[in-house]
Amino acid sequence: MIKNFKILFVVMLFLNLYQEVLANNNFFKEAKKKFNEKKIEDSKFLFQRDIVYNQKNAESYLYLAKIYKKEENQKKELKNLNTALLLEPKNEEAMQMLIEIKLENSDYSKVKELIKNFKSICKNLCGKTKLFDEKLKNIEPKNDT
Repeated sequence: MIKNFKILFVVMLFLNLYQEVLANNNFFKEAKKKFNEKKIEDSKFLFQRDIVYNQKNAESYLYLAKIYKKEENQKKELKNLNTALLLEPKNEEAMQMLIEIKLENSDYSKVKELIKNFKSICKNLCGKTKLFDEKLKNIEPKNDT
C-alpha cells in the first residue's frame, strides 16, 4: 500500500512539473506572437510573466529590451540587454543593440570592447562589424597636435 502511494506521489509530482514547463513555454510563445502582431503592452506583460517562471530565458529579456527601445526607455532597455548577455554572452542581437546604445552615447572605450567581443562571437550579424567600425571612427578621440 505504501509502495503504491509512493509511486502515485512521484507520478503526480512529475505530471505537475511537466504541466508547469508546458505552461511556461506557452507564455513565451504567446508573448512572441503578440510582439509580432504589434500588441506591445500585451507582449510586455507576457514576457514579464515568462521571466517569473523562467528567469534564465535570455530571449524574454531581449524582447523586453526591444519593447523598451520602442518606448524610448533606455534605462530599462539597458537593464534587459545586460541581463540577456549575462545569461547568454554570445547573443549577437543583444550585443548589437548594446553596441548601438553605447555608440549613441559616445562611450568610446565600451564600444571598442564590445565590438571586439562581437567580432569573436558573430555568426549571423557579422555584416554589422564594418558599420560599427565606421561609427567608432566618428567618435574616436582625436589628437589635437
